[in-house]
Amino acid sequence: MNNRNALLDLGQKIKKFRLKKGLTQYELADKCDMNRNYIGMLERGERNPTYSTLLAVVKGLDIELYELLKERIE
Repeated sequence: MNNRNALLDLGQKIKKFRLKKGLTQYELADKCDMNRNYIGMLERGERNPTYSTLLAVVKGLDIELYELLKERIE
């Protein structure tokens, strides 16, 4: 898997969890103390998040990091 595909996969996982939690991008961004546009870029695989960004996202989603990383996209 190349980097672009890995970023797309990660973005889809973030979106899947966000929708499961019933959150909009604005709401997740607020919980993560991030800009809504940045959340959108993460979900589209346009940004390569740092470890600290991933920690903020999973905290905003109220999940553990391993849950995000082990999730499979179908």
